[in-house]
Amino acid sequence: MTSHERQQPESLSDVFFSFSRLAIQGFGGVLAYMEHELVEKKHWLTREEFIEEWAVARTMPGPAALNLSMMVGARYYGIRGVLAALAGMFLLPSILILLLALGYARFGENSYVLGAIRGMGAVASALFIATGLKLLSALQTNTLGIYICSVLVVLSFLGIVVFHWGVVNVLLGLGGLGCVIAYLKLKAQTA
Repeated sequence: MTSHERQQPESLSDVFFSFSRLAIQGFGGVLAYMEHELVEKKHWLTREEFIEEWAVARTMPGPAALNLSMMVGARYYGIRGVLAALAGMFLLPSILILLLALGYARFGENSYVLGAIRGMGAVASALFIATGLKLLSALQTNTLGIYICSVLVVLSFLGIVVFHWGVVNVLLGLGGLGCVIAYLKLKAQTA
């Protein structure tokens, strides 16, 4: 499948159950699951569309995964798609959270339960890193190019981890710089 081909969800229930599955699988971070489900498995978005829409979803108020689910639902079914995606992201996961809370209240001190929770955290971290590495291929067509994007990533990491800049400062400062550079490159291409 080329990066321009994509498929449409079969129905509103397909949207609902797909996002329910994503929300349940994605405890601790849904990015890896969303990319796999929406790009590789369902083909509802191309990799480039996923990266662009994920970037927009992260700038909007609220959880990025929820924003992206609403954007995908709206793309195919308008307001009904938004409602199906929202219901999928909330209904079954809310029930599961209630059941887990009851279970944790009863068995939370058990060493096996505590070990399982630590293990899930490690797996979620590894999936997040693997997804980031997989999405690097989309930088080949990015206006900024791999070099400038890499410099911005390293500077962002150093700013947050080493210099303890706030995420908002990094987003406004380095994100703004990236936007200006992209604008100037795009302007030079059209001139």
